[in-house]
Amino acid sequence: MENSKIKIYKTKEGTTSIEVKLEDETVWLNQNQLEELFETNRTSINRHISNIYKSKELVEEATCAKIAQVQEEGGREVKRSIKYYNLDLIIAVGYRVNSKRGTEFRKWANEILKDYLVRGYIINQKKLEKQVEQLSELQETVRILSQTVYHKELTTDESKGLLNIIANYSYALDILDQYDYQTLKVSETSGKETYQLTYEEAIQQIELTKITFGNSDLFGHEKDDSFRSSVSTIYQSFDGVDLYPSIEEKAANLLYFVVKNHSFSDGNKRIAAFLFLYFLEKNRILFDVDGNKRIADNALVALTLMIAVSKPDEKETMVKVVVNLINKNN
Repeated sequence: MENSKIKIYKTKEGTTSIEVKLEDETVWLNQNQLEELFETNRTSINRHISNIYKSKELVEEATCAKIAQVQEEGGREVKRSIKYYNLDLIIAVGYRVNSKRGTEFRKWANEILKDYLVRGYIINQKKLEKQVEQLSELQETVRILSQTVYHKELTTDESKGLLNIIANYSYALDILDQYDYQTLKVSETSGKETYQLTYEEAIQQIELTKITFGNSDLFGHEKDDSFRSSVSTIYQSFDGVDLYPSIEEKAANLLYFVVKNHSFSDGNKRIAAFLFLYFLEKNRILFDVDGNKRIADNALVALTLMIAVSKPDEKETMVKVVVNLINKNN
């Protein structure tokens, strides 16, 4: 009962004020509070509680709970277990001791509980709505994965990459854990970048990449100005605030834009994947604290293919997938 809520009960006369614990859809009072509420002594309270349990009117295990409290006794702190009794037991005692006070308290407690349950229902509804949204986004991701398989016969490595995406990405959509689930959102990122990629440097790196990965003269040949736009767009801001504030968000959008804009006559996906890794490396987050890549090579291949076959209105989902794969949680 360490996380219980506290409500203050006051009698109609205003002469008595009691801190009432609210937890597990009921209210709780200890023996001292029962004495104060019913204006009687502990001996009387103990006798009535004992008779209630002996007659099996109520079950002790269901109506009594113990909570450890630290009390000062003789100048020193002593930790003791204090018994608390729920509303059923409080009402039962009230009928035997002071039915008027018991009736007043019951009415007050029921109003408090009604409000508590309504609020709890609303909170649970919001949680359920979030879980439904998470499941929907996971289903959307799986659907896009299916599209990828449909559009291209995958190699073993690429197939493993798809499985890695689901395995790694699932931690952010774990709706089975009702107490500690994570929503699909941008979180646990590394903050603002320390390095900024320029169009000129990107072109220079593409030329160097062409020596190793280019298999035609058309590799890296710009068809229009869209690549320059892809690079500049990740640094866009509004009222002085970056639209993509973190390294991971900029990297994810860079990958997406370069793949989808088809700026080059050949090598769009290879260039996009290379610049994505280059950007992460220059900002010193390509590897985790243990020296492992934040995203496996085959997962990057599969992810790039997913982006290539995805629809424009799926951009947000794709970017979130990338960010969740390379953030600090991964």
